[in-house]
Amino acid sequence: MDALDRLAEPGLDLLARVDTLLAAGAPEGHRLWPLLRRIQVLPGAAVREFLDLHPAPLADAGHAVRRLIRGYDDACTMLADPVAWSGPAASAYDEARTTLLRHLDEGPESLVGRLESTAGYADALADWVEGSRLALARALADVLPSAEAVTVHAATRVGGDDRAGALAAAEIATRVLGVLGVAYDGAETLLRQWAPSLAESTWRERPTGVRAANSTMRIG
Repeated sequence: MDALDRLAEPGLDLLARVDTLLAAGAPEGHRLWPLLRRIQVLPGAAVREFLDLHPAPLADAGHAVRRLIRGYDDACTMLADPVAWSGPAASAYDEARTTLLRHLDEGPESLVGRLESTAGYADALADWVEGSRLALARALADVLPSAEAVTVHAATRVGGDDRAGALAAAEIATRVLGVLGVAYDGAETLLRQWAPSLAESTWRERPTGVRAANSTMRIG
């Protein structure tokens, strides 16, 4: 359990009240409007969704992918052993063996390269979730004891001042959605950064010039 989990119950109670007040509309011209248009969800609903994100499963996924790499390393070790026979069949096998080695573990576009990138992406997402949850917890810790929270609680009781409550709710929502907006920006940045390294690994034949040179060396 992290800080966000510990603040979830009181935080969601406050934000449910905020959502209720904002359902009738935020104050005209308030700085909350751009955030609402962008995120398209009220803060209580947004935080409830975010609470389901945890870094541990992503970190575990990265470890699991790295364990797969060991199997590829073992296969590459066996393929790297030269054959002790000669002739056309040996030459064909050697070329196929070299091409397979290249596909398995030669550069970032190989299968091992893509696995390493996938593990790195999982680690980066885990770090993003952990940092975003901490930032959201700090935002909740700030708004829970605030004067705006007191006003929101009063406004959601019978006889409360709806106008003052709506303004206080908009202030709280702005702080919470602002943190979530930064978190979403971080996720989009990660995807842009890692996308080229996560593309499908395609079969790569050895360059024609290399095959021709090897054939010439065998003939000679």
